[in-house]
Amino acid sequence: MRIIIVTGLSGSGKSTAIHAYEDRGFFCIDNLPVVMIPGLIEAASKSAGAPQAIVLGIDARERTFLSEFQRVAETIREAGHTIEILYLEARDDVLIRRFSETRRRHPLHGLDIGRALALEKELLAPLRAAATTVLDTSEMTIHDLKKQIHALIDRSSDASPLTVTLMSFGFKYGVPLEADLVFDARFLPNPYFVPALNPLTGLDQDVYDYVMSAPEAAELVGRLEDFLRFSLPLYEKEGKAYLTVAVGCTGGRHRSVAAVRALGEFVGRELPRYALSLRHRDKDKKS
Repeated sequence: MRIIIVTGLSGSGKSTAIHAYEDRGFFCIDNLPVVMIPGLIEAASKSAGAPQAIVLGIDARERTFLSEFQRVAETIREAGHTIEILYLEARDDVLIRRFSETRRRHPLHGLDIGRALALEKELLAPLRAAATTVLDTSEMTIHDLKKQIHALIDRSSDASPLTVTLMSFGFKYGVPLEADLVFDARFLPNPYFVPALNPLTGLDQDVYDYVMSAPEAAELVGRLEDFLRFSLPLYEKEGKAYLTVAVGCTGGRHRSVAAVRALGEFVGRELPRYALSLRHRDKDKKS
């Protein structure tokens, strides 16, 4: 069976993702105690009409599972099953706003929201590192996230899925070794020299609007969109499983982040068959 673990930061859309799997007929269980997971999988695999996949929702409250993830994963694989991990995340300001709007408490009780988010990231780090797919839901509505999950489900039957990672970086910290394609955005107008924008990043709307309002930025992104639309099917046809497209600026905080954000929105909207991962390597580094 396929064992699909849905996890990530609280407020990033885990429940919505699980409901999207349920909509497609998947057998889903949220926050099952870790001691029951092996027995559930064994019983399900031996039952008549066994499901082809089980979706398990895991969050930071399952600390036993988090601390023993490698052992549990090896046990599941030794039994002949496969494991996929969908990790959901969002920016801190978005998560804080979502908790405020819904008036829900963070699962890690007893901590203020900032400290709770920091601890949660630390606890979930092994799962994020092992994730098959990472989705940043900062700019997604509930409906957008459901569409992304349904696209992942539709893609899972593809014999040659292509995972596309869009990465921003700063040239001053070096070109990413994992990059297959590298593009230079250092000719774009630089928010670094605008005092009000300097402390922000390309994920902040003011910086994004400043960068993308420049005609050369719109043309760069448009040309890269055309290139991805043309090249991704060809890379997939050649059997490539992973493709990392890196866009760099000087420090990796403003222009490249904005460009990758725009490209990510394009791929998610126009090319949903591809598994998309966004990574901003140097976004939080201060010059």
